[in-house]
Amino acid sequence: MRTFNTRIMTSVAASLATVWFAATAVSPAFAQSYPTRSITVVVPFPAGGPSDVVARIVAENMSKTLGQQMVIENVGGAGGTTGSARVAAAAPDGYTLLAGSMGSHVSAPVLTKGIKYNSQRDFVPIGFTAHAPAVVVARKDFPAANLQEFVKYLKANEGKIKQAHGGIGASSHMACLLFNSTIKINPISVAYRGTAPALNDVIAGHVDFLCEQAVSVTGAITGGQVKALAVSADQRLPTLPNVPTAKEAGVDYRMSIWAGIFAPSGTPKPIVDRLAGAISRALDDPGVTQKLANLGGSIPSKDERTPAKFGSFVNAQIAHWSPILKATMPKD
Repeated sequence: MRTFNTRIMTSVAASLATVWFAATAVSPAFAQSYPTRSITVVVPFPAGGPSDVVARIVAENMSKTLGQQMVIENVGGAGGTTGSARVAAAAPDGYTLLAGSMGSHVSAPVLTKGIKYNSQRDFVPIGFTAHAPAVVVARKDFPAANLQEFVKYLKANEGKIKQAHGGIGASSHMACLLFNSTIKINPISVAYRGTAPALNDVIAGHVDFLCEQAVSVTGAITGGQVKALAVSADQRLPTLPNVPTAKEAGVDYRMSIWAGIFAPSGTPKPIVDRLAGAISRALDDPGVTQKLANLGGSIPSKDERTPAKFGSFVNAQIAHWSPILKATMPKD
């Protein structure tokens, strides 16, 4: 009987502790003391990809403002949906965040079947971190000197051409879907667990081309490891002045790939505001600005960075791109 009573008391104590934690987690005092330990930032792609690069640059600076370590955890797989689902299911206490992107929040919900989260319902937007155009890059010995020759070659050999991407729904998958749709080709699609391994195989010559945001491929371009054919921006990038825009070659391929920080739905507003302030302060740091600019990334304006404006932006992106992406999917 004593053992039975002890078990009941233990269970009740555990339940009361859970209730107490839930109450204190949303109290102003708790939010004011936040954070009291390290914060995990889940990047839903392998290390070396665009989401990873931007998250590491911004999080390193955020750590100084928050006084706690921001720990990057790479959880790749399924086009970014595995890591995103993990954060969606995490406790809304500000200690597990998502380095989300156009891939995880816009394309994956359309292109990936059976994902375990709703990008609008299951996350609270914290702040916009960066945006950058895509660059179409090919293996360095690809037989085309410019985008016009490249398009001509692709159309003549599309059944043999291998196009890499970082997984269904990843930004690199989305970027090439739009490019392929624009020039009306259907190459062989080769999926990887992230941009970094996909780019490595382009460099090695195992696949033919990749479309990915400038943040990920600028180093390989300037290092002569790949051939850059076009940028999906209205103007050439200062960091890649010799790479023409797609528009210059008469191809209407324009897009900007963005990244930002999200928390699980239900995260208290004071914590959201504290994190948003740390992001904004990081983006005001000249060192952060320069690092992102060197990679071809752009810093969002102060107005764009607020949780409310960032949330509105994400919702608008979903509304804009969802029908476009659905139109690129094969009909059943």
